[in-house]
Amino acid sequence: MQSRLHVAVVGAGAFGGWTALYLLRRGARVTLIDAWGPGNSRSSSGGETRIIRGTYGPGQPYTKMAARALRLWKEHESRWGRHLLHRTGVLWMATSEDDQFERSSLPMLRDAGIAYEELSGREVGKRWPQINVEDVRWAIYEPEGGFLAARSACQAVVEGFLAEGGEYKEVAVLPDDLETGVHDGLMLSDGAKLIADRYVFACGPWLSKLFPETIGNRIRPTKQDVFFFGTPAGDDRFSETSLPVWADHRDRFIYGIPAADGRGFKIADDTRGIEFDPTSGERVVSQDGLKTLRDYVAFRFPAMKDAPLVETRVCQYENSPDNHLIIDRHPAADHIWLVGGGSGHGFKHGPALGQMVAELVMENKVPGRTFRLERFT
Repeated sequence: MQSRLHVAVVGAGAFGGWTALYLLRRGARVTLIDAWGPGNSRSSSGGETRIIRGTYGPGQPYTKMAARALRLWKEHESRWGRHLLHRTGVLWMATSEDDQFERSSLPMLRDAGIAYEELSGREVGKRWPQINVEDVRWAIYEPEGGFLAARSACQAVVEGFLAEGGEYKEVAVLPDDLETGVHDGLMLSDGAKLIADRYVFACGPWLSKLFPETIGNRIRPTKQDVFFFGTPAGDDRFSETSLPVWADHRDRFIYGIPAADGRGFKIADDTRGIEFDPTSGERVVSQDGLKTLRDYVAFRFPAMKDAPLVETRVCQYENSPDNHLIIDRHPAADHIWLVGGGSGHGFKHGPALGQMVAELVMENKVPGRTFRLERFT
């Protein structure tokens, strides 16, 4: 009787957790490991919330991937009895004279079957009067979009994985010349070895540390500051019941998530920050960044002017040079798969990506050209 294929997955974040779950459902024996646990504060999948939207510009695979992921998020919410998806809608405001990104997103949304509305600046102001729309030329509104409970979702995926028969260990992989392949198992921080038939490394910003030659600076972790401002007492205009997730495409790309679950009004600047060590970096926000966003909030949401800062977070993006995901076999070891390069937009795709990677690994398929490492050479 043929034994089950054993796959080890390193990293229990949005990419690794979902990949492990779908590998298990395809009949593999799966061992999932993570150094600090699913959704931990050092991980790119940590924190409270992540946006799910389909507006992505032209010529990319992510709008369709987001549509697929949205269906899978809904399916698993029902399966697990967990509230993970908050459908507040997503408002993408075009303020620049150059609105080619937004215009070219519309046919992609239509092709993916994602519902949307085109709104004039005046219509945005009428529907959400708490937004100052003086420089908003027009907007895309995706009513089915919103935000995901990030840490809770990572934990729910691992719980689902365990319930279906997967094996999970909270342990770290030791750097051990992985560039030539895994010849005698992975050396782990507890002194044990993990021996499998195939290995999937979905360990976010640590991919470049484990694979300095193959990945190296093809994944560059950057420090990203996130701020939460307190909303006025008894005023729900800035809560998830009254305001959508929003993105403001201007000289700096700024986005936010309405207040939810007792937390403040979340806002962040998408501009790539300084290089950051995800293991040892101090997670203290920049005062310059705070001032920039205070000034922005006062302009775009006048009733939030002088709102108190109630919470901050420092996360990291794991940027690839072209902001596309990396999904490919190791060029010198075809039993190793490398999955990463979320670049600030990957979390939403978790279930669709996990389903795709599981198929690639189990059926020895070739990933799409957009995701392959050869694009860098």
